[in-house]
Amino acid sequence: MYVGGKMVTTSKKSERVPSAKVNGRVERSRHTVLTTAFELLSEGGVASFTVDEVSRRSGVAKTTIYRHWPTREALVIDACSRMIAEQEAPDTGTLEGDVTAILEEIAHLLPTANWSFVLPSIVDTAERNPEFAEIHSRIQRGHAAPLREVLQRAVDRGELSADADMSTIVAALLGPLFYRRWFSREPIDVPFVKAIIKRVLASL
Repeated sequence: MYVGGKMVTTSKKSERVPSAKVNGRVERSRHTVLTTAFELLSEGGVASFTVDEVSRRSGVAKTTIYRHWPTREALVIDACSRMIAEQEAPDTGTLEGDVTAILEEIAHLLPTANWSFVLPSIVDTAERNPEFAEIHSRIQRGHAAPLREVLQRAVDRGELSADADMSTIVAALLGPLFYRRWFSREPIDVPFVKAIIKRVLASL
């Protein structure tokens, strides 16, 4: 083509924009890496996690992994982001019904969900690494969010006092479940969950 009276050549290659096919391949590669990373974390925690093993198991080159995650820590934190709860707050019409639905779901997941195997390692690492302290805080807020929502809804209905200490109530409800999962290792069964709910709600 002519620009200002001079012939200017253009490269079709340089004008080419990334296709949907290329973008899709990149997204699949990222998904594979993150899935593999989370699997490794659930098997051995943060301490034994290596990019070399992620590359070997996923089949994605280390150069590609480092292109998206410049450090091991960045990859671990991104993989751990999937631990942030996306549980929707139920709306049964009563505080007891809502809390029961939430706690029974958590009780079902705690013994088997991959995040329950990773979380202790994140808590340990967060004690010394500010980056992990942030992801730990986000995970904690994510798991508490549905309870906070149903508690606020109970306040709006007049079922719960407006000056109720939400943080204390959430801790009283979730604490016993986490204690049994990681400390006493006793069964987290339905009778246990119902006993917690009855005791906590009776104190409000």
